Amino acid sequence: MATERLKRKPISIVIVNWKTPKLLASCLDSVLSGDNLPHLEIFVVDNASCDGSVEMLQERYPGVILIANSSNVGFPKACNQAIEKASGQYILLLNPDTLVVADAISRLAGFLDSHDDCGAVGPKILNRDGSLQLACRRSFPDPLAAFFRVTYLSRLFPQYPLFAKYNLTYEDPDKILEVDGLSGSCMMVRRTVSDQVGALDDEWFMYGEELDWCWRIKQAGYKIFYLPEAVIYHYHGAASRQRPVQATIALHHGLSLFYRKHIAQRYPAPFNWLVYAAIWVRAALFILIGLCRPAARSEPAVMSAERTENSR
Repeated sequence: MATERLKRKPISIVIVNWKTPKLLASCLDSVLSGDNLPHLEIFVVDNASCDGSVEMLQERYPGVILIANSSNVGFPKACNQAIEKASGQYILLLNPDTLVVADAISRLAGFLDSHDDCGAVGPKILNRDGSLQLACRRSFPDPLAAFFRVTYLSRLFPQYPLFAKYNLTYEDPDKILEVDGLSGSCMMVRRTVSDQVGALDDEWFMYGEELDWCWRIKQAGYKIFYLPEAVIYHYHGAASRQRPVQATIALHHGLSLFYRKHIAQRYPAPFNWLVYAAIWVRAALFILIGLCRPAARSEPAVMSAERTENSR
């Protein structure tokens, strides 16, 4: 680990918070107490939580750079507010509902420091029960991969590359892997790469903007890697559970945006219409299931069904 070199390369950590003060405090404690680099620049952008989050930050974490928004501007726009002010050579997007294990941040930075062709790197992300969160290493979605997921063939045949292409479940989770996409809950990007390809696209509100960023990074000629020796826990959906219908709509809006921006040009218009219709029929079904099942109200159906595949 090239720790001495990395001390001269500050890391800017960007955390967007919305009504998760306890989780945010645990996240910050894990960052500050872990065996990571001493030179960390930490931004927290609060999207009008109005729940004491801002006051808690000011009292307990005076070294954190706070950006307090008067309204919820969404995840990518909030990230961009911090990225614009960041001075680090590496930018780490980190969700407030995460716990950083040991020296995960310094390991991610060390990998970027020693791989000049790498534009972004992400850790092994674990669910609360220790299982792998599949969104931390994935391929770009396409209609065939989406079909295999919707029909659950990807889950029935997780070891077959044809069926499990999107979530790469046939790959060893403990192997360094070049991938297409990472999870926005924890991904580190070179500042020079962000400057080159542009920051996050704030046409998204949440869900999918990190895949768009990864797409642009790869289009610019950089590689993206999954680094299993860096580990975090992600208690996903903490904010989304408070607004399940809006979260479901945002997720499917993100899918639609990604398809329109990067995939639709490959196919004729009638096929694209079918894809868009399928996305929104799926959204309607998830909302209906969530409203009809009381147990789903505490964790919306979309978060339960997609918990290890689309989490951020």
